[in-house]
Amino acid sequence: MAQALSVIGDMFPDAHCELNHRNPFELTIAVLLSAQCTDETVNKVTADLFQKYQTPADYLNVPLDELENDIKRIGLFRNKALFIQKLCRILIDEYGGEVPKQHEALTKLPGVGRKTANVVVSNAFGVPAIAVDTHVERVSKRLGFAKTDDSVLEVEKKLMKLVPRELWTETHHRLIFFGRYHCKAQNPQCPVCPLVDLCKVGKERMKPAINRKAKK
Repeated sequence: MAQALSVIGDMFPDAHCELNHRNPFELTIAVLLSAQCTDETVNKVTADLFQKYQTPADYLNVPLDELENDIKRIGLFRNKALFIQKLCRILIDEYGGEVPKQHEALTKLPGVGRKTANVVVSNAFGVPAIAVDTHVERVSKRLGFAKTDDSVLEVEKKLMKLVPRELWTETHHRLIFFGRYHCKAQNPQCPVCPLVDLCKVGKERMKPAINRKAKK
C-alpha cells in the first residue's frame, strides 16, 4: 500500500477539497448538498446560495419552498432543503449558531452522516480523518486496500489502520483525486496507469490488449 500511495501522491500532490466554502458552516452545507451530486454542480449552486444565505438564521427566514427553488439543480433537493433548515435550527438552539467541532455531535445533525462529519472535522477543524466517498471506496477496493464486499465503514477502518494518522486527511484527498480524474468508475485510465499491476480490475481490463500483442 505504501508504494501505491506514494505513486498517487506523486500524481496528485496538491489534492484538496474541491467544494468552495469560506467557513465550517458553508462547508457543512456544501457537503450535505454533495450527496449523489458532483462537486462541480454543488459549486455552481452555492456560488449564489452562499451570497443569499450566510448564517443559519438566514436559511430559517425563508419558506421551505423558496430554499428548495434555490437548490433545485441539486439531486434530492427537497429532502436536502428540509435537512438544511432542521440542521440550522439545531445549530441555533444548541450550538449558538456555530458548527460543532466534535465528530459525534456532527453526525447527529440532520443530513450529516459519518462521511460528511469526517470531511468537516478534517477540512474545517484540522482533525485527521478519512472520509470514504464513492471514489475512495472504489479505489481502495480496486487496489486491494479493502475487499470488494466491505462496507463503507469497513473500508474506512482498514484505511485508518493502514495509513498513519497524520496522513489520513491528505490520503483521503489524494484517493479522491485519483478516483475522480484517473481511476474513474466507467472509464479508468488503465493503459497509462502506473498502478495497473497492483489492480485486479486493471489487469482484467488490460488482458485483451495483452493477448492481441501476444498473437502478433
